[in-house]
Formats: sequence, C-alpha cells, structure tokens
Amino acid sequence: MGNNSGFSAGTVFMAFLLGGAVGAGLALFLAPQSGKETREKLMGLAEDVKEKTSQYTEQLKGKITSKIEEGKGLVEEKKSIITSAIEAGKEAMEREKERLLKEKTKSGE
Repeated sequence: MGNNSGFSAGTVFMAFLLGGAVGAGLALFLAPQSGKETREKLMGLAEDVKEKTSQYTEQLKGKITSKIEEGKGLVEEKKSIITSAIEAGKEAMEREKERLLKEKTKSGE
C-alpha cells in the first residue's frame, strides 16, 4: 500500500530526530545534576544528532545518485528507441517515394 499521508520518509525521520533531541535536551535540563555534567551530556547529544544527520545525508546522497543514474539510463534507452523509429520512418518514406516515382513514370509512359 502507498503512503498517502503526504509526508516523505525523510520528513518523518527528521521529525523523529528533532523530537528525540528536544526530549533528551529537556530531560537533561530537568534532571538534578551539576552544570558541568549537563554540558557534557548536551555535547554528547549534539554529537549523536550530528552523526545521525550525517549518516542520513549520506544515505540520501546515495539514493539520489542512484536515481539520477537510473534516469540517465532510461533517457539513453528512450533516445535509442526514438532514433531507431526516426530511421525506420526515413527508410519507409524513401521506399514510398521510390514506389510513387515508379508509379508515376509507368503511368506517364
């Protein structure tokens, strides 16, 4: 079944990451601990988000590159088909032209 919600997988993933980051940040601020511990946890959280975002970006780049290559292949395939069809049309036109010229010369004799 298709996803008709209007949200792409990337949007949902980014919302998930953002929600997790906000939730973790609030938990850190509300938990009883020293300022140094809180800063260290926030730095760790920021690194995690940065790493996950980087991984997602790399996956997205790979998918985009793959789709571009698929598109190029499709364009080349269709270009080849169209070129063949044009050549076949030209050949058919020449044959018909020759047939009509022969017919005209026969009727003119």
